[in-house]
Amino acid sequence: MVYVVCVALLASGALGGYRMLKGSADARRAEQLAQHVARAERQMHAFATAWANEDWTTAARHTDSPEAAASLLESVDRNLDPSALTITVGDGVAERADEDDGVVVVPFTVRMTVPRVGGFAYSSKARLVPAAEGPLVAFDPSVVHPELGAGQTLAVAKVQERGAILDRTGAELVASSLVGEVQDGRGVSGLQKRYDETLRGSAPPYAVAVTDRQSGKAVKPLLQSDVRPGRDVRTTIDPDVQRAAAAALDVAATPASLVAIKPSNGDILAVANQPGGGFNRALVGTYPPGSTFKVVTAAALLETGLQPSDALECPRFAWVDGYRFTNQDEFTLPAGSTFQDAFAHSCNTAFIEARDRLDEDTLAETAAAFGIGGEWDTGVGTYDGSVPVNVSDVDKAAAMIGQGRNLASPLVMASVAATVKSGRFVQPRLVPDAVDRPHQAPRDLDPEVLRALRSMMRAVVTEGSGDALRGLPGRPHAKTGTAEYGDEQPPRTHAWMIGYQQDDDLAWAVLVEDGSSGGTDAGAVAAEFLRQLATR
Repeated sequence: MVYVVCVALLASGALGGYRMLKGSADARRAEQLAQHVARAERQMHAFATAWANEDWTTAARHTDSPEAAASLLESVDRNLDPSALTITVGDGVAERADEDDGVVVVPFTVRMTVPRVGGFAYSSKARLVPAAEGPLVAFDPSVVHPELGAGQTLAVAKVQERGAILDRTGAELVASSLVGEVQDGRGVSGLQKRYDETLRGSAPPYAVAVTDRQSGKAVKPLLQSDVRPGRDVRTTIDPDVQRAAAAALDVAATPASLVAIKPSNGDILAVANQPGGGFNRALVGTYPPGSTFKVVTAAALLETGLQPSDALECPRFAWVDGYRFTNQDEFTLPAGSTFQDAFAHSCNTAFIEARDRLDEDTLAETAAAFGIGGEWDTGVGTYDGSVPVNVSDVDKAAAMIGQGRNLASPLVMASVAATVKSGRFVQPRLVPDAVDRPHQAPRDLDPEVLRALRSMMRAVVTEGSGDALRGLPGRPHAKTGTAEYGDEQPPRTHAWMIGYQQDDDLAWAVLVEDGSSGGTDAGAVAAEFLRQLATR
């Protein structure tokens, strides 16, 4: 027992001595590591001090690539021309704790003021590697800024230009009255104004950017995470259709507009105005639609059971409560003329004489099936039309022929033609990404009514007032209109024509202000538009 106890005591004493020796070795290694890290930190301080003092040669001597370091530091200084440059060095950390002479990583923060940019700050880190003369900064471009790569430098660059208004192909849109203007960097009209925040973004005009040293081209602006460059806005405009529309308006002698729509999905393919700047009458113009509204009136009458082949007289005058309505140039149609004849030749008196078939709210209700009077979410400001409930017999008579209190824009009337073509109202849209809640018509038109309207609109071209389109490709369907406005006697008029192509996914509307005849003045523009399209 005594022997065993002595052995145990001896063993215990030996273990204690081992621990003391091991602890002493660990302490020495820790001390050596701490001294190595401190040397690395001093070297980094020396490098940072020379850098901040713009002493590239001295700074470079503290690196393992003096020539490359001096060149890049001088390039950055020359490009940025900074003031109040400070570099704060942090505490170094050994990459491996079991090496007392290995690589040390030292963080640092750079702050400066840069002309045209202002305050610019960032954090980086340097790896200090062992060398015969002591730790050196392992130099590569990322030491100067963590985003830099080979062949790159920092420079002041203009941040991404203002976003552009694009057509459906991604090319910059050419349509001045639609695109609008920019003054002092801000949109003041058109789509430039509506989407100014998107187009401008929140980025400053200039920023420090990673830049290719050879070409001088900015590669990447160094922006704060919450800064957003300007973005493009893409529209549905088809450049070919837009060019055709703009060229067609050259035929008009007075202010005019043309809108084209894709009936299947409502895409607005062209918006053209003459003159091109300022007021966009194509989208927000408020006009009596005149006889183009007879498409809506005809739909209402067809729903009462009136057939295109039914007799409908076209007298010279129609008297309503002492008020005389007449046709343009007081024309008449021969005895035995039909509803389709009255529509094709745009006989006002025939429509007015049929007013008793409709209730006071019928026209308003039928117009709603064409989307008129709803709140359209198109991605651009529009006037969406108004057809009030009739308040008197004279009011109804005027409304039957698109006069009185009925108002529409060319976009609305193009949509009327598109509805006949597609068979249902599809709300037009110009900037699809901005459309949240497209307007839905309260009901669709009856298929039999639509078939009759299509036949009647084709007859306008083949035998009626739309003869300017006769013989053109695509089998155009149309409706002409001459709308009175103002208080002058005789009243002044605007000329209209709306229509669609049977052989193409296209509907359109033409308005010529102060035109004397829809068939002649608006018809000439529409015909030129379709001819231009045929050659695209």
